[in-house]
Amino acid sequence: MANKVCNLTDLVQRVTASCLLHPLARGHEPEDFSENQAEDEEDEVQSDCEENEVEEGFTVAGEKKREVTLKRVREMELLMGEVFDAVSSMKKAYVNLQDAHCPWDPEKMRTADVAVVAELRRLGNLRERFRRRVRGAGRGGPLGLVSLREAVAPYEATLEELKREVKAKEVEIENLKEKLSNITTGGKKGRFQSRKKISSIKGQVVAAPGPELFEAIMSQVKENSKSFAAFLLSLMRSAHWDITAAVRSIEAATTTTTNDNIMFKVEAHHAKYALESYLCQKMFQGFDHETFYMDGSLSSLLKPDQYRRDCFTQFQDMKAMDPVELLGILPTCQFGKFCSKKFLSIIHPKMEESLFGNLEQRNLIVAGNHPRSQFYKEFLGLAKAVWLLHLLAFALEPAPCHFQASKGADFHPEYMESVIRFSGGRVPVGQVVAFPVSPGFKLGSGSVIKARVYLMSRTSQWEVSDAKEMIPPLFPR
Repeated sequence: MANKVCNLTDLVQRVTASCLLHPLARGHEPEDFSENQAEDEEDEVQSDCEENEVEEGFTVAGEKKREVTLKRVREMELLMGEVFDAVSSMKKAYVNLQDAHCPWDPEKMRTADVAVVAELRRLGNLRERFRRRVRGAGRGGPLGLVSLREAVAPYEATLEELKREVKAKEVEIENLKEKLSNITTGGKKGRFQSRKKISSIKGQVVAAPGPELFEAIMSQVKENSKSFAAFLLSLMRSAHWDITAAVRSIEAATTTTTNDNIMFKVEAHHAKYALESYLCQKMFQGFDHETFYMDGSLSSLLKPDQYRRDCFTQFQDMKAMDPVELLGILPTCQFGKFCSKKFLSIIHPKMEESLFGNLEQRNLIVAGNHPRSQFYKEFLGLAKAVWLLHLLAFALEPAPCHFQASKGADFHPEYMESVIRFSGGRVPVGQVVAFPVSPGFKLGSGSVIKARVYLMSRTSQWEVSDAKEMIPPLFPR
C-alpha cells in the first residue's frame, strides 16, 4: 500500500511540474504523453477546422493552403453567371448606342447611354462582391476593404464631368449676355427690321433673285457673325486669355494695307468687333470666285445663264435646311468642303487646344467628318449664311460688287457705317477706319450695302516697329 501511495504521489508531482512549465501550450505536449493522446488532440483540431470551413468558406491547413468548400464553389459559379449576363447586357447596350449615332437620334442616344452606364455600374458592383467574398469574407482572412484610390475614382470622374458642365454653362451665359447686350444697345430698330425681312423671306417662296433678298441674307450674315464672335469671345475669356493681346493679334491678322506699322488702341470691351472683323475677313476670302477657289471651275464664265439658274436653285433648296442634318447626310458635298476649309483657316491648332484642351474637332474635320459640338454648330450658322449669300451673288445679273474698307482710310458715310454709336447719332470729324468689320456690296440696282467699320480718332494710332514679332500666331493672316 505504501508503495502505491508513493507512486501516485510521484505521478501527481510530475504532472504538476509539467503544467507549471507549460501552462498554456497546446502545440507542445509533454514528452510523457502517450501517442494515443496526441492523435486524439489532432482529431479534435481537425474537427474544429471542419466546423470553421462550413461557417467561413475556407480552412487553413498547416497555415499554407486553402480548400474551397462546395458551398463556396456554388456561390462563385452563381456570381460568374451574373458577370457573364452583365457583360452580354452591356454589349447589347453599347451596340444600341452605336446604332443611335447613324442616323443621328439624340433621344435614342440618351436612352442607350443611360443603359450602358447602368450595366457598367452593375459590373462594378459584381467586382466588389467578388473581392469581398474572396479577400475578406472569412473572420480569419484579410480585411475586404477597397483601396481609397479605387473608392474615390468614380467620384473624381463625376466631379470632373460636373466641372466641364459648369464651364459650358458659363460660356452659354456669357454668350446670352452678349446677345442681350446687342439687343438692348443702339441700333435696335435696324436689327428688328432686318430680322423681320429674314423671317418674311423664310416664310415665302421667292420666284427670282433680287436686291431685297440679297440685303436680307446679308443682314443674316451680320447677325450670325455677331453671334459666333460673341460665343468665341466668351470661350476665350473662360480660358483666361489676354484679350488685349488677342485684339492686337487680330488687328495684325486682318491688315489689308501696307500700313503694317500702324496700330490703334482698341478698347478691351470692343474686342468683339475685332473678333468679328477677323471672322468676316476669313469667311469672305475668295468670295468673288464661284467655288471660293476650292477648285478651278469656270462654269460662271462658260455657261453664265445656266450657272445663275443652278445657283438660285441651290439657294432655294438649301435656305430652309439645317446645316447639321445636311452635313450628317453629305459630309463631303461642296458646302461641307467649304465649312472644313473655313474652320481650319479660322481656328488655329494652338487656339483650339487652348480653348478645348484637345484637337478633337480639328482631327474629325481633317478626316472628312463634321463635329457635333455646340461650338461647331454655331460656326455652321455663320457658314450657311455666307454660303447662301455667295449662291445669291452668282444668281444675280449683274453680280454685286464686293468692297471692303482699308485701315487708316477716311470715313465715307455713303459707303460705310460705324459699329460704334456716337452721341447725337453722327460721326465726329477726324474719325478714320481702325479696322474693317464686315464687307459692303454695291448692287446692280444702284443700292449700296454699307461696309461696317470700327472708327477711331487719328490721335489714337501708334507706331509699332515690328508688329509681327510681338503677336502670337493664333490668328493667322
